[in-house]
Amino acid sequence: MEKTFFDGYVNRLLASFSGFDGDKIADLAGSLRKAWEEGRQVFICGNGGSAANALHIANDLFYGKAAKKTGKGIRAHALPANQSVVTCLANDVSYDEIFSRQLSVLGNPGDLLLVLSGSGNSANIVKALETAKKMGMKTYAILGYSGGKCLGLADVPLHFAVHDMQISEDIQLIVGHMIMQWLCENPPA
Repeated sequence: MEKTFFDGYVNRLLASFSGFDGDKIADLAGSLRKAWEEGRQVFICGNGGSAANALHIANDLFYGKAAKKTGKGIRAHALPANQSVVTCLANDVSYDEIFSRQLSVLGNPGDLLLVLSGSGNSANIVKALETAKKMGMKTYAILGYSGGKCLGLADVPLHFAVHDMQISEDIQLIVGHMIMQWLCENPPA
């Protein structure tokens, strides 16, 4: 009985990639490589499990397989990482601005923002995309469900129409790991 459940989970995960446009993953990978080459910053954010994934992916870009091979990582920052800043902004300003306020201080034109969201409707993720676009940053989003508001806001949305939060979060890491391995094979010159 349990085996059927677990087989079903794996099948749903695999099905979420069926028919997906790999060109968008390649676009993100190329932009990350360019940011690495030019010394630009990469900001990543998400809430809940997606926040944990933002930390994981930022770590992989900063000091993952490619960084170990080349001796230099990407200037990647996970915006949920600094608990003092996040809780200060949430308390003093608004939880909706915990990422956008950080971007307005730390970001520069030409930097890159990657948002991770199951629903694509979290107000703080939407505001982060809006702020990044106003600042001249290129924006990407890895989204589940319908893609929500972020589907139309991100310059390049990577949308997986899966209606399961855990699989949506799994996809975020899978895409991150695929790109990390590609970067290892294709570092800047």
